[in-house]
Amino acid sequence: MIHLTPHPSRRGHHVLETEQWLPRPLNEVFDFFADAFNLETITPPILKFRVLTPAPIAMQAGQLIDYRLRLRGIPIRWRSEIATWEPPYRFIDRQVIGPYRLWHHEHTFEERDQGTFVRDRVEYAVPGGEIVHRLFVRNDVLAIFEFRFQRLNELLG
Repeated sequence: MIHLTPHPSRRGHHVLETEQWLPRPLNEVFDFFADAFNLETITPPILKFRVLTPAPIAMQAGQLIDYRLRLRGIPIRWRSEIATWEPPYRFIDRQVIGPYRLWHHEHTFEERDQGTFVRDRVEYAVPGGEIVHRLFVRNDVLAIFEFRFQRLNELLG
């Protein structure tokens, strides 16, 4: 399930929520997400997404990770910070440098029905406001998370 709505109390902010059950143990699923280089695998190839921070990346609160990608052909640098790190149940990454005015992504993991229930909650805001969001960003964000949903089913389903 993927759901995108305006933030109920913050004008110009949007909330994307996903839920996905994967038939793998909690620790295995969390370890997959804890490897920043797996983002390259679950991001659509058209974005040419690459992790620039050298391996190994010691995941912990405060860790900065640099990426390079292309949005609509435009090269973008992105830096995220692991704001919260609570293995194997939750972590939050937030954009420090990048294309959004705000990007706050909470990942949660719950052992359920002999597998792992994965939830994402992304609060974000874009430069240019609602028009830019409606014309460009909304569909791109949905497409990225739909691709991710499918890839996770292929890799861990």
